[in-house]
Amino acid sequence: MGLSEASGQRDTQALLPVTQAMELRKRDYHVERPLMNQEQLEELGCWTSAARTYQWRTWFQCSRARAQALLFQHLPVLAWLPRYSLRDWLLGDLLAGLSVAIMQLPQGLAYALLAGLPPVFGLYSSFYPVFIYFLFGTSRHISVGTFAVMSVMVGSVTESLAPDENFLQGANSTVDEAARDGVRVQLASTLSVLVGLFQVGLGLVRFGFVVTYLSEPLVRGYTTAASVQVFISQLKYVFGLQLSSRSGPLSLIYTVLEVCWKLPQSVVGTVVTALVAGVALVLVKLLNDKLRRYLPMPIPGELLTLIGATGISYGVGLKPRFGVDVVGNIPAGLVPPAAPSPQLFTSLLGYAFTIAVVGFAIAISLGKIFALRHGYRVDSNQELVALGLSNLIGGVFQCFPVSCSMSRSLVQESAGGNTQVAGAVSSLFILIIIVKLGELFRDLPKAVLAAAIIVNLKGMLMQFTDIRSLWKSNRMDLLIWLVTFVATILLNLDIVSPFLSPHPSWPRYSVLGQVPDTDIYQDVAEYSEAREVPGVKVFRSSATMYFANAELYSDALKQRCGVDVDHLISQKKKRLRKQEQKLKRLRKSLQKQAGDPLGKELEDIAASGQEDAKAPDGSTLKALGLPQPHFHSLVLDLGALSFVDTVCIKSLKNIFRDFREIEVEVYMAACHTPVVAQLEAGNFFDASISKQHLFASVHDAVLFALQHPRSGPASPVLVSWPLAH
Repeated sequence: MGLSEASGQRDTQALLPVTQAMELRKRDYHVERPLMNQEQLEELGCWTSAARTYQWRTWFQCSRARAQALLFQHLPVLAWLPRYSLRDWLLGDLLAGLSVAIMQLPQGLAYALLAGLPPVFGLYSSFYPVFIYFLFGTSRHISVGTFAVMSVMVGSVTESLAPDENFLQGANSTVDEAARDGVRVQLASTLSVLVGLFQVGLGLVRFGFVVTYLSEPLVRGYTTAASVQVFISQLKYVFGLQLSSRSGPLSLIYTVLEVCWKLPQSVVGTVVTALVAGVALVLVKLLNDKLRRYLPMPIPGELLTLIGATGISYGVGLKPRFGVDVVGNIPAGLVPPAAPSPQLFTSLLGYAFTIAVVGFAIAISLGKIFALRHGYRVDSNQELVALGLSNLIGGVFQCFPVSCSMSRSLVQESAGGNTQVAGAVSSLFILIIIVKLGELFRDLPKAVLAAAIIVNLKGMLMQFTDIRSLWKSNRMDLLIWLVTFVATILLNLDIVSPFLSPHPSWPRYSVLGQVPDTDIYQDVAEYSEAREVPGVKVFRSSATMYFANAELYSDALKQRCGVDVDHLISQKKKRLRKQEQKLKRLRKSLQKQAGDPLGKELEDIAASGQEDAKAPDGSTLKALGLPQPHFHSLVLDLGALSFVDTVCIKSLKNIFRDFREIEVEVYMAACHTPVVAQLEAGNFFDASISKQHLFASVHDAVLFALQHPRSGPASPVLVSWPLAH
């Protein structure tokens, strides 16, 4: 069929009644068009190269609005604090801040031991960085401060550069702990300054994307190995042993062998103290899990255990009578700022870069999980700056490098935290402990801190189950996980993780339109005659989607669609919450009038209204007074996909979930057979996503989308391609 005949058929079809045209579209079609090479296609579609944008030209523009935007971008607290809702958020933030502070106190003391430092420096690292992040951070829910993985990385540096053997004194070869701790504190604080400088520098030059090239299996394999190192490092406190300081390849293996060799020398009182504390902590955690629905905040097991252990140690005299090692003197008050030692820079540069990248990777991963859950965005570059300033300023006040803790972040969220005001509250609580109450814990047994660390490792040690899931879903990801884990355990090289990541790729993202009189879809920015199909958005990436660019793919998709998806979802959840609270208040007020028949009738009306709010029709965007997207269907052209990994599968599932939340159905097109097999192996298809959402070509997906539109803003319009039935 020629092009002129197709045009005539199109004009004839456009004159048909709407109902008859819809019936025609529901029939089986086949396409008849002349074969076209690339030259003919470019001529028909009026191809022109997409205009290049030079973003650097805008960098030097100056205006009041731009200055204000830069100020809000680099000091986010000025943007959100004036809009802070005291009525809705303050109580939740106060409870969350108190809950986090209760966890932060024992963890700060314990993780300082991991870093090879006196416990009080863990309290300093739980105060300064948290308050700095409150001013500069963009995540509302993560809890910045001491973290086990970061602490053990710092400990490997301090113990290798300042081992106990360098501070032996006297004929009995005792260690001068005061001199050793002074050197290690200087090492850790200088390391924190360097880590902060790296992170701030990378954030200012907008290198936040660097962390995307650390794959999820790589990071999880590394953190699992780090949790094993943390566990082994605490055995000397559990058994009360004096072990040699080791670093370098196979140091972990030698430490395990030395622990086994010296087990007969264990201090019985220390072992019993650790076992009792560990059992108490496990029981409290099990009780929290059982009573989670009924408790306004979790039972502070760590704090209660620390208080109880300190009281028993003081009353019974665990140190003098049973030889149990205790924390010792905790000086009250803050230490004055101290300049870092430039002489240590050259020996710490390599460690600092690795700790900076790994710490940021952990923080941004958790930050984006909570942002996705609550419908807001975190700026990866500003997060680098915020975390860097926390480490930089903290290092000046003799803190060691910090990141964010998963356990504390989950508590901050579940306890009702809405903003980083919760972080500020927790830091002020820690300040009170440092200034007034810290000296009360001088009789706290170190074995109790070791037990708290080991019990809190459960979450990271559970990552061993990744081996089974990755074996079923993606063997290449499993290989990355195992290589990272084994290399970290055996070689003890902190820098092994970043070098396992692939080289970056810069895909091109396009919105596609239909070339006139064909079933071919091209980039509307390059083909001026290409027209988007009304009601259907077609999106394509020029490169395969995997862990390094999956987030870029999702961000580009939401940007090119012209709809602020995250904001719309957030507004929808907010209005649904308000609607539900309003109906609950109405029902509660009417219950008081339930004594008379009219009151009972009103209560029934309120109850039926609440059920209507929960019904699908009551939760639509239109019913909630929110704008509807200008398209009802989204087609993802996945022809460029050559393989999928676990991160790609998660991203695709998130895309389906988010767009369905704003009443847009998602379809996939042009997947290769091996990719479909990998999707099946990765459990991508389920009750909500089936192979019926996967089409052989973009054209098939668009036709199906037009035949089965969701409740979109308008009925689909006839499109201009030649169809013969």
